Formats: sequence, structure tokens, C-alpha cells
Amino acid sequence: MKLLFLGDVVGRAGRRAITERLPDIRARLKLDFVVVNGENATSGVGITPEHAQDIFKAGADVLTLGDHAFDQREMLAHIEKEPRIIRPLNFAKNAPGQGARVFDAPSGRKVLVVQALGQVFMKRPFDDPFSALDEVMRKHPMGGLVQASIVDIHCEATSEKMAIGHFCDGRASVVVGTHTHVPTADAMILSGGTAYLTDAGMCGDYNSVIGMDKEEPLRRFITGMSKGRFQPAMDEATLSGLYVETDDRTGKAQTVKMFREGGRLESAGPGR
Repeated sequence: MKLLFLGDVVGRAGRRAITERLPDIRARLKLDFVVVNGENATSGVGITPEHAQDIFKAGADVLTLGDHAFDQREMLAHIEKEPRIIRPLNFAKNAPGQGARVFDAPSGRKVLVVQALGQVFMKRPFDDPFSALDEVMRKHPMGGLVQASIVDIHCEATSEKMAIGHFCDGRASVVVGTHTHVPTADAMILSGGTAYLTDAGMCGDYNSVIGMDKEEPLRRFITGMSKGRFQPAMDEATLSGLYVETDDRTGKAQTVKMFREGGRLESAGPGR
């Protein structure tokens, strides 16, 4: 199966890049399944139902969220009506929506999509991601009822993401990190057959400070004082993520490549 995971969509620039480019990318790469992290799609914090629908229309099969899952209040009710949006497993016990779900892919195949939040350096104490993921992995073994499984681990610390990757090795087809908005250069297939990348980066304007217009972050770093709110940068965005090909029989990854297209970062990825 040919899978594409795209990192955190940031603001209007990121949304525009998705809506303009994803249809062609999906056709060109003959993708079977696309997951997009929509965590920062609306003004850099959360996502509205309208913006989620725009990303689905462009070709995403599933949207994952993160620690800003419900910053746009409309999502509290909308996520109960839209099963294609996945919030973190360990966000809160009474949070609406689901943190894991099995989806249909072409030719009758099934894909499990899961998201969990890390604990290290995060602004609030979330439940243990390891035990939450373990329960889901046990219920959906690779090569069983699902032909592929994708884990989005949304956290700050690279060490924690790597630990999750090894914890899920052999039990997930893909483990990919999100949240920091900076793509890492360590795409690999782990010893148990799991494709891994510490951070997919963002779908946003890289002439920025992690997707935000540079002026306000620089002021705060230099002076220690704020003058206004962070605003997403608006120039041309780069789509960043991970391309993976899996074996339908075992669920294991056979090919893994970093994916980057457009904007300021050098283009990389399958067929480029």
C-alpha cells in the first residue's frame, strides 16, 4: 500500500498548499491512503470544521489533531459527527471523538490510524502514551484485520518520539512524529519493519519561526516582552511529510522516504 503522511498544516499558507497541490500529488504517486495533521490549520491554533472539510476535499483520508485539538470550539461538537478526524488517545478521558479508528482503503484493505500525545516538555500533563498505544496495538496486530497501521506521535521531545517508535516497532507500519514543525532527517525502517521519522515537519511557510510570522517571536526572544499575538506566515508553503510503501500481507514497511514539495525547502521525495 502507498501511504503519505503530511505534517502539521499551519494557517492559510499551509491550507492553500494542501488544496492546490494534494490532488496532483495523490494522482501522481498513485497513493492509496493520505493522513494529514491539521493541528494548526486555522490561524495557527486548532482547526475549524470548514477548514477540515477543505483538506478532505483536496484528498486527505484522515485528519489527526494534537494538543490544540479543541482550541477552535466548533470542533468539540463536529468531531462527534466526523469520524475521519482523530484526536489524541490520551488527551482526556471525557474528550469527544476517538483517538484510534480503522478506515477503509482501496481494494477492501483496512488502515488503522492512531494518535497519542507525549508527556515530556508539554504544557499540561497528559496520560501515559505508551500504555494507551499498547492497548490499541494489541487489538489491531499487523497482518491481521488491518493491512497497515499509522501512529502519529505528537510531542516535543525527540527522545520520547524515538522511544515510541521502538515501542511500536513490528506492531505498526508507520510511526511519525509531529508538533515541532521542523522536519528531521532520520527516515528509516526499524528492525521490526516499522517506518519511522522523528518529525514530519509542517505544511507551512518556512520563512518564519515554526510557521509564524517572524516579527512577534523575534521581539519576545530579544526583549522578553510581547506586543501582539502570533500570526501565521503567509508566503508560499512547503508540504513536508513521509512517504511509505507497505506489504499488505505483513503490514511492514518496504520503502520509506521523506517528502518535501514546494516553498523554500529543497524538493525531495518519491519520483523527484
